Amino acid sequence: MDRSGRIVNASYGLLKQWSMKNVLPKNVNLQLLRTYHPPPPVSSELKGHVIDLRSDTITKPTIGMKKAMMDALLGDDVYREDPTVLELEKRMAKYTGKDCALFVPSGTMGNLISVLGHCEHRGSEVLLGDQAHIFLYEQAGMAQLGGIQPHIIPTRPDGTFDVNEITLRLRIEDVHCPRTTLICIENTQNVCGGKILPSLWIDQVGSIAKSVGIPLHMDGARLMNAVVASGESAARILQGCDTASICFSKGLGTPVGSIIVGPEEFMYRAIRLRKVLGGGMRQAGMLAAAALYALENMVDRLADDHKHAKLLAQAISETGSKNVICQVADVHTNIAIVHLHPDAITPEQFCNRLSMVCDEESQVVGEQVIIKVFPWTTDSVRFVTHHDATFADIQVAIAKLKHVICEIDLQMK
Repeated sequence: MDRSGRIVNASYGLLKQWSMKNVLPKNVNLQLLRTYHPPPPVSSELKGHVIDLRSDTITKPTIGMKKAMMDALLGDDVYREDPTVLELEKRMAKYTGKDCALFVPSGTMGNLISVLGHCEHRGSEVLLGDQAHIFLYEQAGMAQLGGIQPHIIPTRPDGTFDVNEITLRLRIEDVHCPRTTLICIENTQNVCGGKILPSLWIDQVGSIAKSVGIPLHMDGARLMNAVVASGESAARILQGCDTASICFSKGLGTPVGSIIVGPEEFMYRAIRLRKVLGGGMRQAGMLAAAALYALENMVDRLADDHKHAKLLAQAISETGSKNVICQVADVHTNIAIVHLHPDAITPEQFCNRLSMVCDEESQVVGEQVIIKVFPWTTDSVRFVTHHDATFADIQVAIAKLKHVICEIDLQMK
């Protein structure tokens, strides 16, 4: 907690306290909201079958992807001479129906470059949802580095917000006010559980933005999940957007990298911003090769991740538990949010229990199983399926979940 007693959240709790001990002031007592310390297994003969469902960012490159990386043609991308990076950018511009593309190290940098590129003057204001990743989890980069103010709109459960709220929040030209300079949306919407934004809604937002001369940026970190689940092309989804940032290192399984797509006149500003933010990479073709491989081999298989998330949700729903609940209809892509009755168990306790194994459980499940997830809100836990969690893993995870839910329900009787 900081001096005011507020909970400090450090990257979903994945940062360890030891990694920060030499950075933080001595008088700050840091409590990581989503850091939990699972007790050791009761039976320690086996370490257990570990199924990591914390995030799709934990995926590792496949053998084929590693070979593509090793075989990549290389050059200096800061000089714009890396042929593999240039090929990736060309492919992604065509894929998304935009003029140009720019390879960047991360989604956070992609979003920051896009916001700074659109909002060239300090004192600008950005309209975006109050559950947007840019607003919640990107360290207020627009404010820190650009002097840009976020103006939030309440996010609805489906990941959208009321388009009428846009016009209500647009600033009139007034010496007292910042200037509304950009609108941002997120697809799929992470905090809402991987929800797919309806294309017609995106079109509405884009139409409003265009009518007042304001660009629209999409945080498309998991845009490929939306493409596969909706059956619509990336170009169709993005037709109302001026720019987008798309991640390769989540469901597509690459080790590093995102890409910005947008108009040609915007991209030179993006290149300059990438350089000043430290994102200019030299022989980046090895990373671009992983992304090219992913485009060919990892996009269509996202349907498996979506199926696995549905299976988890269905299994939890079929238990009929009133203490551990997951709405199947709310699972659009690869994220399942599990809600917990506050009188039954806390998210931290639920996560700790899933990380424990015991002899009785091993007999029921058939093996020692450790499921790694972390608390999402004060009454929920997020499960994220991905390439490295196979169908067999999901079946084992379901068996473990059913056993744990039965334990919880029996305790509440």
